[in-house]
Amino acid sequence: MTIKPTPPMTAELASKAITLVTVLGLKQHQAAAILGLNQGRISEVLTGKRYPNAKPCPPNQLSLDL
Repeated sequence: MTIKPTPPMTAELASKAITLVTVLGLKQHQAAAILGLNQGRISEVLTGKRYPNAKPCPPNQLSLDL
């Protein structure tokens, strides 16, 4: 089985993750799947371990390249 690499966490992805979980009410694993990230990175952003100053982006500006 091949392990799929995930993109590096950026400030923009951190803002999107915060919006998906705190504003739209998604679960961390759902936000991780949408953004193509590891669930652990989402948790680190939400607890402030990564990008502690990140703010949620406005939901109407949440562009998801799906």
